[in-house]
Amino acid sequence: MTLKNNKKTIRAWAMFDWANSAYNLVITSTIFPAYYTAITSTKVNGELINDKVYFFGIKFVNTALTNYALAVAYLIIAIITPLLTATADYRGNKKIFMIIFTWLGALACCGLFFFDKNHLELGVILFALAAIGYCGGIVFNNSYLPDIATPDQQDKVSAKGFSYGYIGSVLLQIICFAFVLKPELFGITNATLPARLSFLLVGIWWIGFSYIPFTVLPKGSPNYNKAEKTKVASGYEELRKVWSQLKEMPVLKTFLIAYFFYAMGVQTIMLVAANFGEKILNLGTEKLIATILIIQLVAILGAYLMSRLSNVFGNIKVLIFVVVIWIGACVVAYFIQNEFQFYGLAAVVGLIMGGIQSLSRSTFSKFLPENTPDTASFFSFYDVTEKLAIVAGLFSFGFIEELTGNMRNSAVSLAIFFIIGLVMLFSVLKKERLSDLKMN
Repeated sequence: MTLKNNKKTIRAWAMFDWANSAYNLVITSTIFPAYYTAITSTKVNGELINDKVYFFGIKFVNTALTNYALAVAYLIIAIITPLLTATADYRGNKKIFMIIFTWLGALACCGLFFFDKNHLELGVILFALAAIGYCGGIVFNNSYLPDIATPDQQDKVSAKGFSYGYIGSVLLQIICFAFVLKPELFGITNATLPARLSFLLVGIWWIGFSYIPFTVLPKGSPNYNKAEKTKVASGYEELRKVWSQLKEMPVLKTFLIAYFFYAMGVQTIMLVAANFGEKILNLGTEKLIATILIIQLVAILGAYLMSRLSNVFGNIKVLIFVVVIWIGACVVAYFIQNEFQFYGLAAVVGLIMGGIQSLSRSTFSKFLPENTPDTASFFSFYDVTEKLAIVAGLFSFGFIEELTGNMRNSAVSLAIFFIIGLVMLFSVLKKERLSDLKMN
């Protein structure tokens, strides 16, 4: 049995965020979007002339194609994780799945070294596979939280994980930044090599640092029960079982509904922000990377700030406050006109981005009954909720852009999801108070 609140174990667990967040920053947020948009767009004097691409003979808006690719990747994760997490709970081997997904994601990033405009299909497929590897690893990493920390420490530990992630990803981003901005210092003359080299470094960084948690974390605690073997092996029966249990947990169930809607907005914005800055404001790779670095650094402060505020006001009240700010950010994005306004918005988004992710994860963990044996299955449900939210968010974002021809319309439409999430959070607050009254 794992000793909870062990500093060495917690640091090792947080290093998984350090390792895989480099993918999130370089591949989904900065260099890949800028590189992809540049090689798939035609501009004259800074004005966009053509942004259409052909993927296996089918015509798409370039940024909509990557949104659809990510949506498919997240849908695959949503479908397969119930089976895998149920198996992990049954066999007690969730660390094995963390390793498999990490290798998949890291190798896909390394493969992006060969992506250029003549190999669009290869690049998009590897981009999707990297997302599957990243998301799959996080499912099992999240499920360790209640195993390694007591409820009173989970906000702090969750924030530590996100902070490690931001710091680690920024360090690698700075290294990649040097290649992109000053390729001549390294004798690089090929214009595409700095970006492609960055993709390779992400893969190496990811798998290299992941072996710190792989070495320290326990493999998992098996919940072997012959009578339940057939059900658990099916995986999806385990998911149904979690849903049945949620019916007896009205606060947790309502929180998951709220999370589904506001995660549609949060996760989509995180995944499309770089494309928005490049396509709408024509920032260029250098300014885009600088902007995302600002977001990452501010997000470290945001994660700890939200943890502190939650101790004073409670998790749900803080989440309500943060979601209101997200609604404002969506509206501002529609009217934004220049890079300085974008920088200001980026700083605000950074502050609330780390906070809402960290606090959502720890809030879900705190709402779980103590000594829940099948934590991986409960966190599978949490992650399936998030992945389905991302699928819906990305698809709607890409569809609205293709339908209207303007990404601004896609951005402002996300406010609808946040508003629904806000209403449900108020419902969580009400049910939480009723539950406390009944207990007293």
